[in-house]
Amino acid sequence: MIRHFQQQDEAAVIQIWLEASAIAHSFIPRSYWESKIPDMRNKYLPQSQTLIHEDEHTNEVTGFISLINNYIAALFVPPDRQGQGIGQTLMAHIKQQHLELELNVYAENTQALAFYKRQGFTITREQTDEQTGRQEFTMKYQRGA
Repeated sequence: MIRHFQQQDEAAVIQIWLEASAIAHSFIPRSYWESKIPDMRNKYLPQSQTLIHEDEHTNEVTGFISLINNYIAALFVPPDRQGQGIGQTLMAHIKQQHLELELNVYAENTQALAFYKRQGFTITREQTDEQTGRQEFTMKYQRGA
């Protein structure tokens, strides 16, 4: 089930984000992600529209997607739940609501890069992330393109 973020989801969302980020971005020290927890809690979650994927049987938060207008700021699924279609379900839900979407993904995050390409995103720009010094791509999706 997909629903809107509620304050009681905060701890689960941050934990999913931290664990998935540390694995997906193994080329960046885990301490970097841990240092971003306050920003996640106090800045990023409050300024974005976040949708939660919840297990209908256990009510467990099994993924989330956060948007700022048409920009996908986050899409994360717990590592032990990846490959079950949760990210695809969240993406399909968002694609129904938006004609265009944009996101940034690290070039070294090959699993996410392949996922976004399967979802119809194309690379529109290449740049260096100022905070990490790592190469990243801006990707864009246009419905019907």
